[in-house]
Amino acid sequence: MIVFEDVTKTYGSTTAVDHLSFTAPAGRITGFLGPNGAGKSTALKVLMGLTRPTGGRAMIAGRSCRAWSNPGHLVGALLDADAFHPGRSGRESLALSCQVLGLARTRVDEVLEEVGLTPQESRRRVRAYSLGMRQRLGLAQALLTDPPVLVCDEPANGLDPQGQRWLAELLADRARRGCTVLLSSHRLAEIERIADRVVILANGRLVVEDTVAGLREAHADLSEYYFTATSHADRAA
Repeated sequence: MIVFEDVTKTYGSTTAVDHLSFTAPAGRITGFLGPNGAGKSTALKVLMGLTRPTGGRAMIAGRSCRAWSNPGHLVGALLDADAFHPGRSGRESLALSCQVLGLARTRVDEVLEEVGLTPQESRRRVRAYSLGMRQRLGLAQALLTDPPVLVCDEPANGLDPQGQRWLAELLADRARRGCTVLLSSHRLAEIERIADRVVILANGRLVVEDTVAGLREAHADLSEYYFTATSHADRAA
């Protein structure tokens, strides 16, 4: 389970995340939705221990990510598709991660197959990868330890419609197996298609936390509701 408790993050006079509280339960896909600049990526960096919150706390399985001795075995994260060294092959990048995480190198072939990167593609230098291929490589790295928690920031970027369907099936399968999945996106249609629950953020603040089914029942036109809700939050800032 992922829990945000009154998380605030400021940079000088700018508040990127403003008293954010919500829960992403195990066995569910929680969509973390909001327009560009809403504070989603900053919140995920706080969660992953990449930046310290100004106030509040974000926890995975009851503790901050920094408190776990080997967080890579607890949570797999895709936060930046460009995080790989461009001069290494995809296979070399994953093999290095296996070494750092203390995993057998046989895991490389297993995750490459799971994300649909062929042996030939895996031997190419990352600099030659398309965005969609880098996203698949990032997911492969996130899955290396078969973690109980997955955190993905805009993982569908660069994927064609077939790739988007594959991503939805992969995340749904992980959730069915009890995994906590937190999926960040600025696209309502993507969250509607993939997620069970949705957390909407605007201008760093929580707008709503509900199930996708609950939102559909309450609002005939989700697109109009989303636009109105996030616009009001921006004007209130």
